[in-house]
Amino acid sequence: MHSRLFTQDHELFRDTVRGFVDREIAPYVEEWERAGRIDPKLWRTAGGLGLLGLAVPEEYGGGGTGDYRFRCVLMEELARVGAAAVNVVFSGFDDLVGPYLVDLGTEEQKRRWLPALCAGELSAAIAMTEPEAGSDLRGIRATAVRDGDHWVLSGSKTFITGGARADVVVTVARTGERQFSLFLVEDGMPGFTRGRCLDKLGQRGEDVSELFFDDVRIPAENLLGIEGAGFRHLMERLPKERLSIAYYGLAAAEAAFAWTLAYTKERQVFGKPVARFQHTKFTLAELATEIDVSRAYLDRAVLALNEGTLSAVDAAKAKWWATELQNRVVSRCLQLHGGYGYMREYPIARAYADARVTTIYGGTTEIMKEIVGRELVGR
Repeated sequence: MHSRLFTQDHELFRDTVRGFVDREIAPYVEEWERAGRIDPKLWRTAGGLGLLGLAVPEEYGGGGTGDYRFRCVLMEELARVGAAAVNVVFSGFDDLVGPYLVDLGTEEQKRRWLPALCAGELSAAIAMTEPEAGSDLRGIRATAVRDGDHWVLSGSKTFITGGARADVVVTVARTGERQFSLFLVEDGMPGFTRGRCLDKLGQRGEDVSELFFDDVRIPAENLLGIEGAGFRHLMERLPKERLSIAYYGLAAAEAAFAWTLAYTKERQVFGKPVARFQHTKFTLAELATEIDVSRAYLDRAVLALNEGTLSAVDAAKAKWWATELQNRVVSRCLQLHGGYGYMREYPIARAYADARVTTIYGGTTEIMKEIVGRELVGR
């Protein structure tokens, strides 16, 4: 079924994005995967085209649009060429750090960071996860204690996307027995160090790092948002993050299906195309149906986010369903590629490795089901 999510304006934007992706990203994906890093010049190019900070107000260098469908266009085009690691970086700013700065930042914080981030001149990360605290953010142990005009931050974070290169890190720390606060930790602050880049299964083009805070003295003006309200700030913005993961999951599933449909029509086995075998036709029919039905829900969720009515529960439904769908589709599509599907020169192989984390980060499938279940029957 044809999606009615996008208008002519979105499709015109797609032309710009597609040209950028085909020219600046697709030829280099495998090179960045091998190197474990994306060429920093990409972000300056993206910033020059207005592709960073789409929702950031124009006065701070952003696109000034609250229409999330433009982000969806970008995700679809990145998924089309299997650039999952690149998407994670775009999402890290547009869906995470950017909204925190726009919604919670002081005027000085916004003017200091947003223009350079939107231009691709600086990079940012968000540090929530710790060795003992993943989906359960209440388990965070990093602490920040007020000392005059400073906060003293101690602790560690892990699995931080972009942590190795970030100029500023939005960091969550405990500031009371049951209170959490957010801080802007800057590159070069004494006591702030970066550990190893972790050797991960997929999305290898972008670093995931350990961060360490050894009595880092943070100026009081680097508090982001309200002191003690950090957990509320996180909960208010998690639905957008989870929808982003869900939407890219759907876009990745659609891309994998398109690659596979083309491959099975071309690949000959026993004198006829693989697509002509009944098992292949049934598999393709099942995947096409699951993708179409899932898109109907995701389209509604995107429009709800635009309207400000997307609930945490509905975002949790989207996140677990779309990412599980992504893994299911990619796995079955790889099977239809046969031995070639196991070769990393084929995008389906990279997509298989890239997909595995999506049911984990942003809250595991199990946590998403817990959120939905609590809404239905209580705790």
